[in-house]
Amino acid sequence: MNKFAYLKENIEISERFELAMDRIKGLMQETTVESPYVEYFRKEGEFLLSVMNLYEQVQYGDYQKFTIEELERTNRLLYGELRESYEESYLNPSYAVEKLGEELGRYLSYLAVSLRKCILPAMIQRLTDIVIYAELFLEIYCIFENGEDCVKEVHSAIYWFERDYCEIFQTNALREMLEEEYSVYRDIVMEADLTNDKYLYEYGLPVSENEKKTRALLESFSEEKIEAMARTYTEGYRRGFELAKKDLAGKETVEVRYPLGFERMVRAAVKQFEQMGLKTIIRTAGVESTPVNRQYQYDHKQDQGLFLDKGIINRRLEAVKAAFEERKEQAAGMAGPAVIETFGEEGFTPVRKKENVSYSEKQQKLNVEYQNEYVQIYYRYIRGEERSFTIIAYPVSEIGKDYEAIFKETVEINNLDQKIYGSIQETLIEALDQGEYVHIKGAGENTTDLKVQLHTLKDPEKETNFENCLADVNIPLGEVFTSPVLSGTNGVLNVSNVYLNGLKYVNLTIHFKDGMTENYSCDNFDTEEENRKFIRENLLQYHEKLPMGEFAIGTNTTAYVMANKYDIVYKMPILIVEKMGPHFAVGDTCYSHEEDEKTYNPDGKEITAKDNEISRYRTEDKSKAYFGCHTDITIPYEEIGEISVVKADGSKIPLILNGRFVLEGTEELNRPFEENGENH
Repeated sequence: MNKFAYLKENIEISERFELAMDRIKGLMQETTVESPYVEYFRKEGEFLLSVMNLYEQVQYGDYQKFTIEELERTNRLLYGELRESYEESYLNPSYAVEKLGEELGRYLSYLAVSLRKCILPAMIQRLTDIVIYAELFLEIYCIFENGEDCVKEVHSAIYWFERDYCEIFQTNALREMLEEEYSVYRDIVMEADLTNDKYLYEYGLPVSENEKKTRALLESFSEEKIEAMARTYTEGYRRGFELAKKDLAGKETVEVRYPLGFERMVRAAVKQFEQMGLKTIIRTAGVESTPVNRQYQYDHKQDQGLFLDKGIINRRLEAVKAAFEERKEQAAGMAGPAVIETFGEEGFTPVRKKENVSYSEKQQKLNVEYQNEYVQIYYRYIRGEERSFTIIAYPVSEIGKDYEAIFKETVEINNLDQKIYGSIQETLIEALDQGEYVHIKGAGENTTDLKVQLHTLKDPEKETNFENCLADVNIPLGEVFTSPVLSGTNGVLNVSNVYLNGLKYVNLTIHFKDGMTENYSCDNFDTEEENRKFIRENLLQYHEKLPMGEFAIGTNTTAYVMANKYDIVYKMPILIVEKMGPHFAVGDTCYSHEEDEKTYNPDGKEITAKDNEISRYRTEDKSKAYFGCHTDITIPYEEIGEISVVKADGSKIPLILNGRFVLEGTEELNRPFEENGENH
């Protein structure tokens, strides 16, 4: 990594670091704070000292000399509490409230979580972050030491910390994303010895068997296979620009995001992007490993409810604007993200805890306001009409005993013949473009009964409602999708089991009225109130209602059969699942912020169904036009009874009946079912 990126600021702040470390060491022996709080401060102080020690080990080169056993031991020290003893940890809001009281327990649990944000700064030598969190810890310790009105004073300390330092946090995030100098992980990818696990610990991320087995599997591949995997990914990125008629030659950087363990593929991709004239940026937030404890993530997802108000929102937005403005030239040169995702982790259904912090109604609106405004600022500097992206996904070993076979079949799925699928999907689109609306009905216990209204084409010879989606920005192929007309889009969407953003929904049902979510339910929890709250927080993302931003028909029956063969349908990522059946997105359209750009299918027809009655507000008030979210909900083929195009005269063109494609010219899509011995 770039050892000199933070050198100047480290020199300026090193004295504060030494003072903080000495003070924390001292309080470990003190009894000036009463029990049970003294035990809390000693426990969290001990953790903070371990992070400060890690910083010095990296600084002086000791960490780099560790054996693999020492690296594993250090990793367990940093993350073992989450993995092995979370229930009896102050990181667990329930435990913290039980031991420290209802109000202080929540605040001090938040503080413990905040201290874990020092791990990555210790590895990349960003000393400022460690110092300001250590100083917050000491400030709160002094509040207890002085016996003040602890709740009020602790709240004040946290509030002003979040407000005063948001400029530092936003500046760090933006310069990592836009400035090559701060691409701190790129050196690991390009220079590390990738033939053993040692380099995995250079990130400071939790390392599990998933990461180790991914690295080992990729090591076993030939250089030709690695090059081919990378080429699928980078060519998809390039084609995204080409198909949208955007100028890639005018861009300077690409942001690469990937899971730990994929460095060999990423190294090849970096070289391929260089051949396109793009320098690769890899930021800390762009590299992920398997979550140590997803319940922990869920428990703290609304911790900002402790302090969030209009003042903090405004301050953050000011900081974002200033950070972008300072780097507007770099932002103009950013081509967009190229993302590698993983799938296959064990399913997770969260436990709702009364001790968790929850947003108030006012805070929910503020959070939505911030997300919307942030997106507007982002697209002001990294213009949608000039950027693109690509996403590809591979399984992790947690998917089961057939991991290697599934991985290799996923590679094949990512490389299916685009000419064959392009022709079949063009046939589907020709039928769909004759329709006034599409009627979707479920099969068996699936209660889906939806009418999706389509735009009226002014010139069907030159225009189309549906995009013919192959393997470019979304890998693998294939689907045909549109932005529906909201008025007249009515009915019920139901799916028995689905994972959305890592959370499982059981018997998810959504009612649409004129294209907007009218009512919703699921069977995750015991009460209707809990289920509705779960959907509103996680699927609707605190919005009262969301529009149907997309209707699509996935055509990748090969992926569907593979998923069923290995019984991993509900472990597949939405990136692939959306290609494995009809799907419906709630939120913004697929063309969010790019509605006015001209986009064409391979046959030359212009895609004109790019907005809806909500997104048209963009010319008047963008805050009313966008929601900052887009979540695809897929119904598997086996739960589909019928998808038919309904023409203006009332006649129907069946596309799918009883889970099989029946439109003439699309029968090839049923071949994977037949080869797998599946009957209608």
